[in-house]
Amino acid sequence: MTPAHRSTFGHLNRRSFLRYSAFAGAALGGAGALAACGGSSGDSPGGTTADGSKYGGVAVQLSWLKNIEFAGEYFADSKGYFKEAGFGSVDLIAGGAASTSVEAGLDTGKVWLGLSAPQTTAPAILEGLPAKIVATTYQKNPFAIVSSAAKPIKTPEDMKGRKIGVQDTNQLIFNALLTANGLKPGDVTVVPAQFDPTPLANGEVDGWVSYVTNEPITLAAKGFQNTHFLFADFDLPLVAETLTVAQSTIDKERDKLKAFLAAEIKGWKDAVADPAEAARLAVEVYGKDQKLDLAEQTKEAVAQNDLVISADTATGGLLSMTDALIEQNIAALRAAKIDIKAAQLFDLSVLREVYAEHPGLK
Repeated sequence: MTPAHRSTFGHLNRRSFLRYSAFAGAALGGAGALAACGGSSGDSPGGTTADGSKYGGVAVQLSWLKNIEFAGEYFADSKGYFKEAGFGSVDLIAGGAASTSVEAGLDTGKVWLGLSAPQTTAPAILEGLPAKIVATTYQKNPFAIVSSAAKPIKTPEDMKGRKIGVQDTNQLIFNALLTANGLKPGDVTVVPAQFDPTPLANGEVDGWVSYVTNEPITLAAKGFQNTHFLFADFDLPLVAETLTVAQSTIDKERDKLKAFLAAEIKGWKDAVADPAEAARLAVEVYGKDQKLDLAEQTKEAVAQNDLVISADTATGGLLSMTDALIEQNIAALRAAKIDIKAAQLFDLSVLREVYAEHPGLK
């Protein structure tokens, strides 16, 4: 993970491409280690948990610090959707540079569900973790190349002969972008970078690997007019903020998982409809200790909506993935030298059951 830090351009909160190092150091446990955290061991009738709720409490690990990225979870918690679904409590655990990965948490049983990404979960599964992605918040990965509006880089082809600031932990996804678009590493000049985009503002580089919901907004707020293109729009259509669970949860706690997903959908519908309130919850309640800026978080909430909703979600519902998008992700992972089959990584059957049983959620 990339560390969050204060910079000239505010509180940067983006993540690195690969976040499974903590998992790599964890010993793979058996089925017992993957028991649900803080809840019942299966789909038991109501009143059987320690807190008297149907499903008890669960631990959910976020992929990063508590900022606007998790607005749907904040709504689901604050408006009581999780409790209405049968959960005594849902502990939203912040991720971050010092935290263990979602995949490691699932392996040890410390978390019941986590928000991650295909490029992070796939290597863990290939190393033996029995887990699946069951839904996705972002239909598009936020990774982008941001550049000056005066000297724009609008496509991967435009990067030829230009200097691009690339963080070490983002080198793999950048190389995957090049490969997917028929470019070679020698076609661009890679400048090793940290996570403060000041070198771009100072003209030391022409482009910068960034999160579309972060650096373009913080740079503009400081007077640096910029433009960007998404990796997802140029043959690297990875999704992000994927909801990942242990295989045992799908097999033994299907109703519990469906109840959680239904609450998540309600929360994200609210977040999409009310970016201002989403930002307030992030700044004043859930991420209060992060000292977030309300205006910036509101702008990021609006920008985030473009990643959460799409023509496909208008048909299939929020958090869904079409079979075509799943196959596109498998191809994109292959471009990043991660070879995995769709059935090994994704299981959208639970979410599809939720929508079939509750069509009003769409």
